[in-house]
Amino acid sequence: MRVGRPIPAPPQPVCDFCGAKAVLMQPGESAYPYRDDHGPLWVCTPCEAWIGTYPRSKRHVPLGRLANAELRQAKSELHQALEPLVAAKMRRDGCRAFEARAKGIRWLAAQLGLADTSGSIHAFDAAQCRQAIGLIGAFLAQRRGAAGEPGDES
Repeated sequence: MRVGRPIPAPPQPVCDFCGAKAVLMQPGESAYPYRDDHGPLWVCTPCEAWIGTYPRSKRHVPLGRLANAELRQAKSELHQALEPLVAAKMRRDGCRAFEARAKGIRWLAAQLGLADTSGSIHAFDAAQCRQAIGLIGAFLAQRRGAAGEPGDES
């Protein structure tokens, strides 16, 4: 018999797309979506939506919300659009990539009027990812325009 503080129940995410409860999948299982071992995933099989878990999490805490194919693609495109800003921040401030990326994501969340996302895009939906990509494009275009102005030597 266990004495002391009770162990909390493991989280079981609910799919935002169909409302079904996700199932924890381990590498090697038939419904596991990746060929390689990407660690445990929470999977909604009706929607084919999934999310990974935090590394070394004994309770398999999900990284965020479940993502279907459209949302996974939008997040991938957002990461690609954000990388030039991350690289520039690392060069300018000498910070690590994780710190630069988190600051960029917090800036995007503030621009979109979202609550604090703790430096992660897991809270973004597909439409917000597309809006964020547009914001990054506009920011980069503005920077290029400002850099090309005559008399600007900075």
